[in-house]
Amino acid sequence: MISSVLPTYNRAPLAFVKGEGSWLETADGTRYLDMGAGIAVNVLGHAAPELVAALTEQAGKLWHVSNLYQIPEQQKLADQLVENSFADTVFFTNSGTEACELAVKMARKYWYDKGQPERVEIITFEGAFHGRSSAAIAAAGSEKMVKGFGPLLPGFVHVKWGDHEGLRAAINERTAAILIEPVQGEGGIRPVPDQCLKGLRDLCDTTGTLLIFDEVQCGVGRTGRLFAHEWASVTPDIMMVAKGIGGGFPLGAVLATEEAASGMVAGTHGSTYGGNPLGCAVGGKVMEIVTDPAFLDAVNAKAGFLRQKLEGLIAAHPDVFEGVRGQGLMLGLKCKIAPADVVKAAYAEKLLTVPAADNVLRLLPALNISEADMAEAVARLDAAASALEPTKA
Repeated sequence: MISSVLPTYNRAPLAFVKGEGSWLETADGTRYLDMGAGIAVNVLGHAAPELVAALTEQAGKLWHVSNLYQIPEQQKLADQLVENSFADTVFFTNSGTEACELAVKMARKYWYDKGQPERVEIITFEGAFHGRSSAAIAAAGSEKMVKGFGPLLPGFVHVKWGDHEGLRAAINERTAAILIEPVQGEGGIRPVPDQCLKGLRDLCDTTGTLLIFDEVQCGVGRTGRLFAHEWASVTPDIMMVAKGIGGGFPLGAVLATEEAASGMVAGTHGSTYGGNPLGCAVGGKVMEIVTDPAFLDAVNAKAGFLRQKLEGLIAAHPDVFEGVRGQGLMLGLKCKIAPADVVKAAYAEKLLTVPAADNVLRLLPALNISEADMAEAVARLDAAASALEPTKA
């Protein structure tokens, strides 16, 4: 008999009723240390007082009016994003998947309005994850994402990750844009080297191709800069964000230059809920906190501390782990065993982590996690790894 909740998730046998900071609590009072932060969403931890206050204040005034009207909270958040990024304009969504849909539409509409309607193809990369809508799964192209959901939305060209020659060969008169995550998340915490991002920007400038960055997982302070592409000193034409921007409230956005967004005039796109007063009030508070240089400096300091601890963990368990990769507080432990086994062993130690492709275990804690909690997380990972080692099994 089917569950009343459509059974599309392989859920862990855990349910939480309360959260505070980097800790979650079950109904019987058992506490779990959360190193996943809702898959990089809870950038300020659970029940962050600043976000609770922002949400509560707004909830007492106005929840929803629709985009038929001006929304002051939306305008304020858009101004914050424009002030702190490459962008000239912002469209608000409820999720990263919705942001992907608009990014694709925006790129294609740009070329249509430029009198080149044949430029519809978007180049994407092996291991990518851009969401689960029809456009997003077609963009990813992996069998796991698309099997059984044909016919697929056409117009996506897939290139192997890191294949520079293949990328250049894929660009032709039908190419509209290149879509890439500066750090792949679901693909196994794979950062694109700075020189490669610079090369992408140069390639797009040379060929007149739009450059789209998917910073849904790696953005909003996650890598120690507000946006991951800032490390390479390059800018995209269009960018998708979500997850961290709402700190736990469903919120996403597409940021774009005035030129890239020039085709998106009145009536070309819309959203009933996107950018509502509640979401934008919370997002505004997140931006206020995360854009503080002192906050980002602290993220980088915490990242250095955690990485050092993880290097020690790897050295202590060479049969379980082989390396650490990533940037900021978006780190991946490359495993020699199935990461799902490590996740399960960590549950026994009351620790929450997130698996990824390429045999990687993701660590995506709240950006304001304490050093004490990070040290405790590594100690619990150490215990989990010990339980998995052949000699101790």
